[in-house]
Amino acid sequence: MTTPTYLTDSLLSQAHTDLRRHTDLYGARPPGDGSLVDAVVRSGLRGHGGAAFPTGAKMRAISGRASVLIANGAEGEPLSSKDRVLLERSVHLILDGIAATASALRCRDCYLYVPQDAVVGVRAAIDERRRRGWDTTHVQVVASASGFVSGEKSAVISAIEGGPPLPRDKKNSAAVSGVRGRPTLVLNVETFAHIALIERWGPRWFRSRGTSSEPGTMLVTYSGDVRRAGVVEVPFGSSVEEMLARDAGIDLRSVRAVLLGGFHGTWAGRDALVGRAMSRESLADIGVRPGAGIVHVLGVGSCGLAATAEFVRYLAEESAGQCGPCLNGLPRLADAFSRLSTGQNVEVAIGEIERYTRLVDGRGACHHPDGTARLIRSAMSVFADDVHLHRLGSCEIHRGGRR
Repeated sequence: MTTPTYLTDSLLSQAHTDLRRHTDLYGARPPGDGSLVDAVVRSGLRGHGGAAFPTGAKMRAISGRASVLIANGAEGEPLSSKDRVLLERSVHLILDGIAATASALRCRDCYLYVPQDAVVGVRAAIDERRRRGWDTTHVQVVASASGFVSGEKSAVISAIEGGPPLPRDKKNSAAVSGVRGRPTLVLNVETFAHIALIERWGPRWFRSRGTSSEPGTMLVTYSGDVRRAGVVEVPFGSSVEEMLARDAGIDLRSVRAVLLGGFHGTWAGRDALVGRAMSRESLADIGVRPGAGIVHVLGVGSCGLAATAEFVRYLAEESAGQCGPCLNGLPRLADAFSRLSTGQNVEVAIGEIERYTRLVDGRGACHHPDGTARLIRSAMSVFADDVHLHRLGSCEIHRGGRR
């Protein structure tokens, strides 16, 4: 058996819930020697749920006092497919990562939070592992809700406790007080897949791709005006222009803008992406983050305001509805942005967008309003030409033309 190439071999193998095929690809898990947490720290692995917090630091923050582990595969973001692909094609790699982490941290309770349609397959995989003696880790599978905010960390914890899958305004870190007040580690399922590989091949192998400050790889979901949509593994530090050409099948010259990070992400114009790499370091000075690897392309000739209006409307409808910014602010933002995008009372709409964006940002019970405000601000900046055309009542896209 040769060393697999990170996650790619597993994704291409279509291993699904077949433990035998998984074993052929990756071999048996090594016996635990108590060094996993240190190995993860030295690997430089960061979380793949979007926030990119150092995984080793999160693991070190968990004490052995009746701690809880949660693998989050809810993926409420409509533009992302990476977690679903992993659950469908390589669930055993995720379960290996859960088993390794649970053993290292002595977690008593482990949960795998997945969409309803993934539950049967995941449970079948867990049953097979027990029958074959692969590991004895007890993993409880919990079906996630379909809402956008259901995958937020505190919403996941609430669902695990049997409550509504809605974000909670909590001051304490989950590492201190999570599920029923116990120390809780919540990681994205892709992060657990990387942990499984680090356990096998070590931190030096993990650092063989990526950059020195951002080692390893990430799963990227391409969508929008691309020739090839789907999920592809890329090393951190990869050229955005080369990624689009190689994976999505498009030339940067055909791109108007790219939304990075999903509906709570940021638009980046084509010119700003020239020479940029898929890394926090390279994208920071244009105010963009890789997030959970979402690359949504808007083609030349498309109206950025029209595209953003659809996203803002969705975010307003998908809020938790627990605070004023979500109950009142987001619907008003959605209405104002819709009027801007269709050229109705544009000056009034622009004033309302500026006002309500200021009012909701940083004032919600969770970060949902903040993410919406970030998306809107980036759209108003990147698509300033569209704003000007809409002021003049001459946006070509609404006349069926192309720029």
